[in-house]
Amino acid sequence: MYLIVSLLAVAFLLSFWMGYRRILRLQHLNQRRVLNGFVGAMVLLTLISAGQWLDLISQDIAARFTMFLYCLVAGFFSGFAFKMISLKRAINKTEYVYRSFWTDAAPNIIAILIITFGIYRTGILQLGPFTGIGITSGLSLLGFGFWGLTVTIVPEFRDKGILILDQSVSWEKVVAYRWESENVLLIEYYTPDDKLTDFTTYIPPEDELQIERLLAKKLKEYHQDRKEMMGQTKEHS
Repeated sequence: MYLIVSLLAVAFLLSFWMGYRRILRLQHLNQRRVLNGFVGAMVLLTLISAGQWLDLISQDIAARFTMFLYCLVAGFFSGFAFKMISLKRAINKTEYVYRSFWTDAAPNIIAILIITFGIYRTGILQLGPFTGIGITSGLSLLGFGFWGLTVTIVPEFRDKGILILDQSVSWEKVVAYRWESENVLLIEYYTPDDKLTDFTTYIPPEDELQIERLLAKKLKEYHQDRKEMMGQTKEHS
């Protein structure tokens, strides 16, 4: 029993470290990778179920393996969530973020519901019975819900940078902006490996003046830092 608990704790801590280091980021996801991941998970679960049905895998082994997977998920998303909190603290208070029910309230409501169901799955609300599957699956839901509360689906313009999903971009790396179309703002910036890229975001008409002033202020404030950064980039290239 102690060995199983120790192995599950190690799995949680290892995946927590991987999540905190953001080994897998949202920008790496695309339709093909998400589909492949989903199919892979379904195939794995099917093989485990088939192994149990054919008596090749005992129920005890299948349960422990499932608990191990739940701990990996719980640790990864918990670590990722703590990293997001750290990033937000590092770039200080929010200067501007577009808020609406679908970009702010709805995702938070879903995350809170997931957390609530995760607590229910652990058995705490019912004061038992407590099972390994129930506790670890509840922890995985708690980790995922906690992560959902820390990720904003629209860019956050903060005092020391911009938070784009799970990526922090300091103001010195923001080089330009322009209106791509009506209410759609395009911002160009340098990635950590010094590649120029951009992103677009919706800005409601009533907020356009506010965001224009903020961007003009930040581009001017970090002009010298940006100039030095771009000079170093040209030297390395």
